[in-house]
Amino acid sequence: MQRVAVARNAMATRFEIVLVGENLSSLRAAGEEALDEIERLEARLSLYRPSSEIANINARAAREPVRVEPALFRLLQHARQLSEETKGAFDITVAPLMRAWGLMGSKVGRDAPPSRSELAAARACVGMPLIELDPKSFTIRFSRPGVMLDLGAIGKGYAIDQAAELIREAGVAQALIHGGTSTVYAIGGPWKVAIDSDKEDPVAVVNLTDTALSVSAVWGKSFRIGDKTYGHVLDPRTGKPVSRALLAAVILPSATETDALSTALLTVGSRGHSQIQALRPEMRSVVLTQTHKLSSSGIPTSRYS
Repeated sequence: MQRVAVARNAMATRFEIVLVGENLSSLRAAGEEALDEIERLEARLSLYRPSSEIANINARAAREPVRVEPALFRLLQHARQLSEETKGAFDITVAPLMRAWGLMGSKVGRDAPPSRSELAAARACVGMPLIELDPKSFTIRFSRPGVMLDLGAIGKGYAIDQAAELIREAGVAQALIHGGTSTVYAIGGPWKVAIDSDKEDPVAVVNLTDTALSVSAVWGKSFRIGDKTYGHVLDPRTGKPVSRALLAAVILPSATETDALSTALLTVGSRGHSQIQALRPEMRSVVLTQTHKLSSSGIPTSRYS
């Protein structure tokens, strides 16, 4: 069997694909097509590209209904479902809070926490009830100015799902797609993947077969204000950086769902672990608390020390 690796930067991270099969040229072509799809989706879903569908929605939806391409509309419906299921721990309207904390763009963090009035103003623009989705016309509308969509906690997983579908359609039975340090999708398998921690030893090593793993952690883009360190993931319900866990990992067949639900699990921490776990009976998950204690469901963690 032959093995081909292809890679490309997109969605502010590096995507790498390893494909295994008989024909090197066919494998490479399938990998490049998958990366092309990821780049195409970045152009549609990016908050920061003025020509993207998300930027168009953010610019117009507070004034008028905005027609959305059907595939994106279904993704927005899925995001609303996940927000409802997690009781707001996952929310694609978090962008005003990201801006308030200085987490939009290349700079991470600000010199001082947002004031009470800044935080209150941002929180008033956050929440899926502020989003109106009309399935008959495929339109979206915001119920007030200031609302913004940010698909950063679901878009990468969605792009990986679409890439995996193309790879399967190309007849590739064994492949691994990796998006940065946060989401991995295994086609075929088993593929052995480590869930890294802030210590030398990983939290766990898992075998993945036709399934996805997403990891959310506070140390990815942490920043300091005075003598306090904050993580870049915000709790949409409080408007503040998450503080109940250091890391959360979720394994499910859908990378779209693992991306979103690992964020939700990091937000709720070990206290809400059982509630998130109950959303999908087939889920495997683990939470690393602020005190480096583990709460695990279906993921052996004996390697962690």
